[in-house]
Amino acid sequence: MSSVSRFTRLTMTVAIAAALAACGQKPAAQGGAMPPSEVSVVTVTPQRVAITNELPGRVEAFRVAQVRARVAGIVQKRVFKEGSDVKEGQVLYKIDPAQYKATYDSAQATLARAQANLTQASLKAQRYKPLVEVNAVSKQEYDDAVAAQKQAEADVASGKAAVQTAGLNLGYATVTSPISGRIGRALVTEGALVGQGSDATQLALVQQLDPVYVNVTQSSADLLKLQTAMAGGQLKSVGENKAAVTLVMENGQNYPLPGKLLFSDISVDEATGSVSLRAEFPNPKRVLLPGTYVRTKIEQAVDEQALVVPQQAVMRDPNGSSVFVVNADNKVEPRSIKTGAARGTNWQILDGLKDGDRVIVEGLQKVKPGAPVKPVQWNPAGAPAQGQPAQQGAGAQPKAN
Repeated sequence: MSSVSRFTRLTMTVAIAAALAACGQKPAAQGGAMPPSEVSVVTVTPQRVAITNELPGRVEAFRVAQVRARVAGIVQKRVFKEGSDVKEGQVLYKIDPAQYKATYDSAQATLARAQANLTQASLKAQRYKPLVEVNAVSKQEYDDAVAAQKQAEADVASGKAAVQTAGLNLGYATVTSPISGRIGRALVTEGALVGQGSDATQLALVQQLDPVYVNVTQSSADLLKLQTAMAGGQLKSVGENKAAVTLVMENGQNYPLPGKLLFSDISVDEATGSVSLRAEFPNPKRVLLPGTYVRTKIEQAVDEQALVVPQQAVMRDPNGSSVFVVNADNKVEPRSIKTGAARGTNWQILDGLKDGDRVIVEGLQKVKPGAPVKPVQWNPAGAPAQGQPAQQGAGAQPKAN
C-alpha cells in the first residue's frame, strides 16, 4: 500500500473520530443549566428632590413709560433713533417753543414790574412810619401805604409763580425720556400737531428690558395641594426668597441665567381659577422681549424622602405602570407602581417601591418573572460595570433633577 493511501485513510479516521466526539458531547451540553442573565439594576434609596412645577408665563418689561406731549404744539424734530437704547433725560422730540418762549418773557416782565412796585410801596411805608408817630401824616395815609406794600408783595409772588409756570411749559416743549430703556417706533412725525391734558398725544414707548418680569399662572388647585402637603409634613418649603426659577424659551432652549421668584398673588382669578406669580430675570443681552411666551420651572417645595427610578426602568401598559425588581434570591419579580412627576431623567415613585429595592434598568428584554438573574450595578454615565454584583441596599444612584 502506498504512503498516499495510508495518509488518506488516517485523515478520514481522525475526521470521523472528531465528529463522533462532537456528537457525543452535544447532548451533555443541552442537558446543562443555562447561566443566569446579567442585568443592570439601581437600588432605590430616599433622596432629596426639589418639587419643580413647569408653568406657562409671559415676559413683561421691568418698567414701561409712555412718552406723551405735555404741551400743545407742532413737532419740529424727532431726535432719537427708533429701536435704540435711550437714557433717562435724553431728548426725544422738540415741539415749537415760540409761543411758550413769548409767554415766559411776558411773565418775567410782569414780575419785574411787580418787583418795582413793591420797592416803591416799601419805601413809602418806611417813610410814613416815623411821620405818623409825630402826627406829620394821618393814620389813614400810613395804613394805605402799608396796604399798598402788602399788595405789591402779593403781586411779586404771583409774578414768580407765573414765571415758573411759563418756564415749565417752555421746558416741556423739549420732550425727554422719563426712564432709561429701549424705545420703540415713533408714533408721530415732524409737522404733527400734538395735544396736552386729556388729549395728550402719545409720542413713543420706552421699556426697560434689563431686568425683566415673567408673569406666571398656576392652578389654584395645584397650589392648594402643595400647601396641604407642606402643612402635613410630606413636603418642606424651599424658604423665603430661595425658590429657584429657570426658563425654557419658545425654541425649546433653556435660558442660561437663573431668576428669582418675587411673589405669589393673594387672590384667585375668577375667570381662570389660577393664581399669578411673578419672577424676575436678568436680561443683559435683551434676549427676552416683552410679550414673549415662555415656560418656567419653579422650585416650590422639597421632598426629603423621595424615591426615584430611571425612566427607562418603568414599563407602561393599559393596566398601569410596573417595574422588574430583583428579590433577595436574585430572581425577577414584577412590581406594580404609581408614578408621580418626572424629575429630570427619573420618575418619582409614589407607591409600590421601598428603600432597598433593586430595580432592573437594563436587560429587561431578556428576563421574565421568576427567572434567576445576575444583577450588576447600573452606571448611568456609560456602560454597566460588568462583573460587579449589586448589593441590596447599596449602589450608585442617578442624580435626581
